[in-house]
Amino acid sequence: MERLGRTYHGKSPRLLAALRGFSDAVRGSEVLDQKLVDLVFLRASQLNGCGFCVEMHVAEAQLRGEQDERLHAVAAFRHSGRFTAREKAALALTEAVTRLDGAVADDDYAQARAAFTDEELVELTFAIGVINVWNRLNVTFETPAEQGREFVLAEHRKRTRA
Repeated sequence: MERLGRTYHGKSPRLLAALRGFSDAVRGSEVLDQKLVDLVFLRASQLNGCGFCVEMHVAEAQLRGEQDERLHAVAAFRHSGRFTAREKAALALTEAVTRLDGAVADDDYAQARAAFTDEELVELTFAIGVINVWNRLNVTFETPAEQGREFVLAEHRKRTRA
């Protein structure tokens, strides 16, 4: 059966605009480092099997100067010395919220609570929520993985020309 792919963007412009606004608000955060958001978006996308989003967020992180070695290590962050305690807390919370097996484990929450202010923790949780929505859309409609990197690079070219 043929899926919609990225054409789903044109099928509900009102809701897509609202979701983009939500994403822009997360990306415009004044309390969260966008490199941390890149790692969170990448980890959730890996967990959800969203190839488009994995490619997209790797490309975005690279444009922000993230090291390839760290991007390769995101899936094994618990066993890597490449991440700070704060980043590990964010990635653990990302896994807990993305998998949401009935509740976020006390240990994961406590680790995040110790690493982030209340405002940061709330914004981090919103970031995890918004990427999960995008992942579910792109997985459901089978947006081709290869288009993720292409999309980021095209957007980057537009911004640098402006």
